[in-house]
Amino acid sequence: MVTATIISDNLALEESVTEPPDNMELVDGKLVEKNGMTLKTGKIQLRLARYWGDYKDSSGQGGEAYVEVPCRTSQQIRRPDVAYLTPELVAQFGNLATLPQSFPLIAEIVSPTDIAEDVFLKAQEYLASSCQEVWLVFPESCLIFVMTQERIVTFRSGDTASTQQILLGCSIEVDRLLA
Repeated sequence: MVTATIISDNLALEESVTEPPDNMELVDGKLVEKNGMTLKTGKIQLRLARYWGDYKDSSGQGGEAYVEVPCRTSQQIRRPDVAYLTPELVAQFGNLATLPQSFPLIAEIVSPTDIAEDVFLKAQEYLASSCQEVWLVFPESCLIFVMTQERIVTFRSGDTASTQQILLGCSIEVDRLLA
């Protein structure tokens, strides 16, 4: 279940940027608690973050992988489940409390309480705010949708999911990620 607290002014948005509340997103002027994480979705989140982190090191691409850190979209504060920041953006923004744009690469692990339509709308919001690639991971369906501005690529059980524009060359077997 999602709980919300209404915020009525723009100062609250700026406060959320400088002092983002833990486990909360600012959505349509309301603080919304991120919940619904299960043991399974938490395991997948950690596994993907670790995999992206290991890959950025082993490939020499650098940057940083994060879990549930705040970023700003057009008028919202979001906390992607997993995110990757390029070395250039780490140098520019790495010490801020909230990234002033979307991360270039984001993954959302869909929880049993999430509504699919909302998840796809969130991905579109990220892509409209400097994000170049969004992974939507559906553990129960064994599906991964990788969205860019140009297309959506679908990976299913038996496939190997791969990045399309950011952290190039990174791939992982769907079954391994979702096991």
